[in-house]
Amino acid sequence: MPAVITDNQERRSQSQQLVDELQAERKQLWALFCQIAEMKPFDKPEEIAPVLMQFSEILVDYVSLGHFGLFERALSGNERRSRIMDMVNHVYPSYSQTTDSVIAFNDLYDDAKKIRELNDLEEKLSQLGEELAKRMELEDKVCAVLLRK
Repeated sequence: MPAVITDNQERRSQSQQLVDELQAERKQLWALFCQIAEMKPFDKPEEIAPVLMQFSEILVDYVSLGHFGLFERALSGNERRSRIMDMVNHVYPSYSQTTDSVIAFNDLYDDAKKIRELNDLEEKLSQLGEELAKRMELEDKVCAVLLRK
């Protein structure tokens, strides 16, 4: 007789898959972040631009996964588990602020035509790093509640 998968098992499996995907995006994002940071003193836009554009692309994918993967179910009213809703409601305002910062960074560096002047890249990268660290901390809180049995 085949095993019957319950609704709870299916949700846990989907949650684990989402968390795994989010962590994979983070690894890729941080690897490129570090690669860019190592390119200091940022005096060769022609070398930095392709890496920055690739980073921006992954940055947008990562932000989208967080919003549309991690938070979408709860924010759309389809989440029934109160502990998850409580956590989402608690962290979402701060999480949303990090999104604004990430998008602002992306808007500065997502197009090679824009990447000519990199005088403030070090400062912007530092600010972005702080925002990403906050974002990941908030995601970890939500992920922990999602995966709790």
